[in-house]
Amino acid sequence: MRAREPDKIGEIVRDGVRVGYEVYDDQLTAAEPTVVFLTSWAIVHARQWKAQIPYLARHFRIVVVEGRGNGRADRPPVPEAYADHEYVQDVIDVMDEVGVDRAVPVGLSLGGRHALQLAAWHPDRAAGVIAIGTALPWRLPADFDQPKASYEGSEKFNRHYISGDYRGFVEFFMSGVFTEPHSSKQWEDGVGWGLETDAETLLLTAPAVDAPDAADAEAIGRQVRCPVLVVHGDQDAIVPYETGVDLARWTGGALVTIRGGGHAPTMRDPVGSNLLIREFVESLTPRPRHRTWTPPRRRRKRALFVASPIGLGHVRRDLAIATELRDRCGGDLEIEWLTQDPVTRVLADAGERVHPASRWLASESGHFESEAGEHDLHAFQSLRRMDEIMAANFMVFHDLVSDDPYDLWIADEGWDVDHFLFDNPELKTTAYAWLTDFIGMLPLPDGGLAETALTADVNAERVGRMRHLPRLRDRSIFVGNPEDLVDSSLGPGLPTVREWAAERYACTGYVTGFDPSADREAIRAELGHRPGERVCVVTVGGSGVGRDLLGRALEAYPRAAERIPGLRMVVVTGPRIDPGSVPAPAGVEVRGHVPDLHRHLAACDLAVVQGGLTTTMELTALRRPFLYFPLGHHFEQQVHVPHRLAQYGAGRRMDYATTDAERLAEAMATEIDRPIAYRPVEADGAARAAALLAELL
Repeated sequence: MRAREPDKIGEIVRDGVRVGYEVYDDQLTAAEPTVVFLTSWAIVHARQWKAQIPYLARHFRIVVVEGRGNGRADRPPVPEAYADHEYVQDVIDVMDEVGVDRAVPVGLSLGGRHALQLAAWHPDRAAGVIAIGTALPWRLPADFDQPKASYEGSEKFNRHYISGDYRGFVEFFMSGVFTEPHSSKQWEDGVGWGLETDAETLLLTAPAVDAPDAADAEAIGRQVRCPVLVVHGDQDAIVPYETGVDLARWTGGALVTIRGGGHAPTMRDPVGSNLLIREFVESLTPRPRHRTWTPPRRRRKRALFVASPIGLGHVRRDLAIATELRDRCGGDLEIEWLTQDPVTRVLADAGERVHPASRWLASESGHFESEAGEHDLHAFQSLRRMDEIMAANFMVFHDLVSDDPYDLWIADEGWDVDHFLFDNPELKTTAYAWLTDFIGMLPLPDGGLAETALTADVNAERVGRMRHLPRLRDRSIFVGNPEDLVDSSLGPGLPTVREWAAERYACTGYVTGFDPSADREAIRAELGHRPGERVCVVTVGGSGVGRDLLGRALEAYPRAAERIPGLRMVVVTGPRIDPGSVPAPAGVEVRGHVPDLHRHLAACDLAVVQGGLTTTMELTALRRPFLYFPLGHHFEQQVHVPHRLAQYGAGRRMDYATTDAERLAEAMATEIDRPIAYRPVEADGAARAAALLAELL
């Protein structure tokens, strides 16, 4: 799932070669000049700009031109078709096609070369140039055409190795592109894009890649008359840093050096790259900017609450914490929320103010739904594949807090905020608190060694950054108790989850957000349940991932009704599943979003639920029997949640894959009369969390 879809998709055809393009043109926010993104070498395609487009499209008109040899462009069979002037003319033709007279071409690597060539050869069409890690010149190895007995290290940059082991070459090359530690996701993206073309096509580009020498590069640079921004990492293993220095000198442009940076900062450090691009483009056409600043002495204290939209569990506890926090501040606290559907519906019902910038957020719930299979969601990989959405949403957060002062930022599993603040600590301008109900990415057995290595790498990055920047988070809060934490290792040489929490986190106990001691019989009467009626509530949370479990429960209902006299089933689809799409047999009531779901849970005699923490802990606090089905491959539901429920002696764990309708009916009949002996759930978690946050105000 993309963070931002194009407003127009098209293609040009010249000399029989088709080249695709995309246009992002939001009439509400886009402004001149137009920014044109050029694709790099044919080993990648235009998706290389996925971390830039959503942000910059809110500020400028964006045109993205595919490069010959990959993606939505043809692979012509002759080397002449890959000459530099062909790539440049493709860009000019696309600009003509979409009605752009002048633009700011932005390119990485060979794309940077073509951007400078466009400005040199068509000076009236370039308002400025951004050249990143620019391959001008970029000479092939002297022995590129010579066969070798073996190919190790740099020897792999060889025609014969590329032909014989193309995947091996792509993996080798991407290891040179991403030299920074903890770059596994960017490396995987690069390898995936590289494998969308082939060795034959890539080798056809070689003569043009090698053609310009240093003298040619200087001549091109000195022809450029528009403003130029050169960006280069001083640890670039593909194009030497000195090339960027030379280009800045020849063009008279500004040079930004990225210390320790590799070849592709747009992918490895997207936030910094986005801000550099925006700053440069805006400098070309300065516009008056109107702002209002209110001195702190003339305003109430303000907090921004970033609530995770993945399900509805976070917002329930966040509202409880916000209420306690306001009380502690004597009413002198204004809270605004940055979040998205379905959380915005809950906040609207509660009378809370959702910041207007929330409309720019890319859908995290939609992303997870697109990743799900039949009662299966690989949570770890889904989080990794959410990188584009995380970058886009952090940029929304950045723009908001840059214009609006707050005294406290609170992120409840706001992965985007936390990740990119640690990447860019200079952007932190106020107190910042992090809340979570689990700690640590944990591998599952069927993930094998690869998943074990990847989760350890992610955990090592997070542990390392928190130790390196111990004051970036002013509070790290675990919504739970120390014993709720698994004692699993975070990876080789790393602490266990419990050890890490003891080192860095404060524990508050669980936060339900409601009073579990309310009169159950009164609630049953208010909801219309008849005396003696046995009620089973089936609910799958606030995401759209649980449709398959709903179907399994509906299939089991007739069998369960035979075993449980007077059984009534209430199916709650939640805000992301249309209740009209769920066929209901007689005796089953189907509802959509139920704001006061905890009341229905309190009134039930049995619940059948997914393995999410919120609903299972609400049932635990309400002391109701329940069957819970963890999603397949969901490390939190498979590991963290069952461990916590075991501390309370609550719930019966079920396996969706091995539970057909008959087995589910049997389990329902058994569990509905099971005596409850759960450990009580603490009732002061919200107050304890609010006390920790209030200290920051």
